[in-house]
Amino acid sequence: MFTRMRDAALTAIVSTSLASCAASTGPPAAAPAGSGVVEVADHRLVGVDEFATTIGKSETLTINVHVPYQGDIPGTDLSIPFDRIVEQSDRLPTDRDAMIAIYCRTGPMSATAATTLKSLGYTDVVELDGGMKAWQASGRPLVGN
Repeated sequence: MFTRMRDAALTAIVSTSLASCAASTGPPAAAPAGSGVVEVADHRLVGVDEFATTIGKSETLTINVHVPYQGDIPGTDLSIPFDRIVEQSDRLPTDRDAMIAIYCRTGPMSATAATTLKSLGYTDVVELDGGMKAWQASGRPLVGN
């Protein structure tokens, strides 16, 4: 009996811990199999390859939202702390349909930033799944670190 209760408690703790570290702020919606893109409640969560393609477009504004500063993905346009998006909203595009790509070190800060951007009315927010760690794991460099 004690073992079963302990196992249930451990399962709850692990589930809660994993959920708090997840990059998304809501349950993923259906996405095409193998697309590498997950639609979450507030934005698109994409893998490294899709993120690289997205930030390679001239119309994309790329923002590093990680604090403290630990380097940038090449091509980053701005660094705005994830918890200062509203305060520094004057640095963001006036066009609420502009594509904004965001990332942090591993995901939680950029998930918060994505929710904030959506609350400000931005409609095309793309987040790097796994953040700078995933970027580096794919063999891509950071600059300024």
